[in-house]
Amino acid sequence: MSGNLSRRRALLLGGGAALGTVATVAGLGPASAATDWIRLPIVTANIGRKHLGARDAAIHAVRHGVGEDRPLVGWQEISEQDNGEEAMIEKHFGNAYRTAFLRDRKSFRVPISVPRPWQIVNPKHTFAHGGIKGVTPPRWINEVVVRHESNPNLQFVLINTHYLFGAYNGATRPDLRDEYDHHHSVHKQRVLAHHRQGRLVIWTADTNNPHYAKATGRQAEKQVFDKGIDRINWLPGDGSVKLELRHTKSVDMRVDGHDARVAIFRIRPA
Repeated sequence: MSGNLSRRRALLLGGGAALGTVATVAGLGPASAATDWIRLPIVTANIGRKHLGARDAAIHAVRHGVGEDRPLVGWQEISEQDNGEEAMIEKHFGNAYRTAFLRDRKSFRVPISVPRPWQIVNPKHTFAHGGIKGVTPPRWINEVVVRHESNPNLQFVLINTHYLFGAYNGATRPDLRDEYDHHHSVHKQRVLAHHRQGRLVIWTADTNNPHYAKATGRQAEKQVFDKGIDRINWLPGDGSVKLELRHTKSVDMRVDGHDARVAIFRIRPA
């Protein structure tokens, strides 16, 4: 998230959810015995670094931003020109969570937190592009296959990434667009690689592009939010797993201009 933050604030949240807000099903809770639907909160959270003293409270707010539920979180900007956030995540998320890539030597900036009863299977990171001095660190795309511990047929993919700042927002520099567009191309490839295997894919990202729509460009890919730069999208798989968006919210983190954005889904086997 390199660049002048004051130029970004108007681009960050930008507006409401593309699909609006739908009332939560009464009594849905973690699982519904009648329908076998399982509540699935997904969060995208760029912690930022403008007010470093606010980070611990922000991470706590993300963990508890959906009440008693345990959200799955795609983080951005972890230990990017600052430090200590790994310990904060471990403190607030605790033993009920596994955070993939949190201490990875390469892709640590975009880890993914997954709680029980979900299990992480086949974590993988993919290089997007190299660093540019004074502009951006190297960019990576992290992904995990997530499987429910009581039903191995209930699984999906969660992908998380963070695009560079300044190509399509801020100074909108054309010389940065080769890297940005290549990142987008690799992101598309990773989503479609899982789609071809029949898997439902959910992705989280700081896109640093207020006009970003879809990773794949496919009509089947759905947007939770259609404004702002912090996005959550999903692409259905072969129909063996059903996913429905129930409602959305945001979590005020007060570190910089980013609020965490939350999609409350429900999921079940077909």
